[in-house]
Amino acid sequence: MRINDVIRGKGAQVVTVTPGTLVRQLLRVLAEHNIGAAVVSTDRSTIEGIVSERDIVRHLTTSGIEILEGPVSSIMTEQVHTCTPADTVDELMRLMTERRIRHVPVLVDGKIAGLVSIGDVVKTRIGELEFEREELEKYIAQTR
Repeated sequence: MRINDVIRGKGAQVVTVTPGTLVRQLLRVLAEHNIGAAVVSTDRSTIEGIVSERDIVRHLTTSGIEILEGPVSSIMTEQVHTCTPADTVDELMRLMTERRIRHVPVLVDGKIAGLVSIGDVVKTRIGELEFEREELEKYIAQTR
């Protein structure tokens, strides 16, 4: 299965925040949308970074609550791993596992086209396994 299939199923909406968004505001955005990460982008099209709940927690433990009044740019991950709609779910699973990341933006011609989470990957993989099981059950029933 391709990433394009995942995006088609879940939708292409990507929540973005600007680099100057305060971390306190980011927390509201994450809660409002019930998500674990947001893409950092000035123009909602190109990626300047990504910021997740993990980034907030890590910086809270090292810098204290002062980070809540600082900009997202001070805690975001700037080296963002991305994928394309043509990549496979297996390739993305491998990337997420090797890099220990939970959110990967999808790019088309350098522009944000979606965001895939580890939850999306797991849901897709479970769906594939269920389909395979059903097909095997049908095959076994036919050969009896």
